Amino acid sequence: MKPLQRPQPPETQVAAKVTPENLVEMGRISAPFGIKGWIRVQTYTRAVSNLTNYPRWWLGGVGDGGWREVEIEQSQAQGADVVAKLAGCNDRDVAAGLKGQQVAIPRDAFPPAALGEYYWSDLMGLRVKNTEGLDFGVVTSMMETGANDVMVVQVVQQSAIDGSKERERLIPFIAKVVKRVDIAASLIEVEWGADY
Repeated sequence: MKPLQRPQPPETQVAAKVTPENLVEMGRISAPFGIKGWIRVQTYTRAVSNLTNYPRWWLGGVGDGGWREVEIEQSQAQGADVVAKLAGCNDRDVAAGLKGQQVAIPRDAFPPAALGEYYWSDLMGLRVKNTEGLDFGVVTSMMETGANDVMVVQVVQQSAIDGSKERERLIPFIAKVVKRVDIAASLIEVEWGADY
């Protein structure tokens, strides 16, 4: 009698394909969904259904550290999550083995942003300076507060006493404060005081 083997991940994964350098993490596989190999994805997108617009996802970011491309047979928003059927994933055990994997999309697959609008991923790493030229650091993350989006800006300041110290500023991403966004120059100019 032959021992049972754990089902393998979907065969549609493209191992030889070069991983895009501009992957943007859009969610995380949180659990299997049902018994036919579907997965549940907790999305990081503003609108849950945004992830369902892409016919191929990249999975990875944990464990083996590698990314692999998978084809999406079906996907749909379900409450605060997305449920999806990956090509070649026909078993709940295979789907369970994907739990914790990040779901990413290449940035160049995104639709163009409207004039004056920006994807959060495009703002990450941009240097923030005020109109007087004071350097506040770089955007490390964004937050949604309900009223408006907020940039989390961090800078490492040198201190004679303890070496270096990180400082974090929360700057609203609104027209009254943000005067210019120049992605090509990696710069955001703000009307923001040093003492805020």
